[in-house]
Amino acid sequence: MNKFLLRFMQTGAALPFSAFTWLLTYAGFDQTFWMSSLYGLIGGGVMFFGVGYILQRRVLEKNRLTKKEYKYIQRNLKEANMKISRVQKSLFSIRHIRSLKQRIELVRLVKNIQKLNAREPRRFFKAEQFYFSHLDSIVELSEKYAFLSSQPGKNRELERSLYDTQDTLKELTKIVEKDLNYMLEEDLDHLNFEIDVAKYSIKKQNEIPDETRRLK
Repeated sequence: MNKFLLRFMQTGAALPFSAFTWLLTYAGFDQTFWMSSLYGLIGGGVMFFGVGYILQRRVLEKNRLTKKEYKYIQRNLKEANMKISRVQKSLFSIRHIRSLKQRIELVRLVKNIQKLNAREPRRFFKAEQFYFSHLDSIVELSEKYAFLSSQPGKNRELERSLYDTQDTLKELTKIVEKDLNYMLEEDLDHLNFEIDVAKYSIKKQNEIPDETRRLK
């Protein structure tokens, strides 16, 4: 779950409960203002952390993850966010119009994988090769590409390096696309199964004579 949304939900539940606890102890149990404030603070804290615990448990159960696995995934996604920012900064600083479409496509694929794993952390285990190998290569090559392309004077050797780097990034784009397809493999199989079932139902329905339908 998004950390900002989690904190918002925790605060949204804790503040009203804290105010209710203060009012209950102050007006209902004749406590002093300061003691009621203390009870209200304690009540709000219990609600804040209680809601956080319940919501986190739901996320773990939904994704069939242990707390240790979830923390491991979140730590790696956080590191990946920083790497993706570096990739975006590098690739969009390059003034090469012919490769713009390919660079946009690469960034789009990378961000799609990241968004999918942030929304469904369980998928991370099918994307480990992307996070621990392919993404690092993309960061290194995109920054090298941006650096070389920013040089004012370009000799033949530099031009060759730029071409090789660009060509390698194209290959990495294809690999990242395969990473994404691998993550979505089960979803595609399920979708194809549902399509086959629907087609079979339509076929059987079309085989029923119109007279039989009217009798029904």
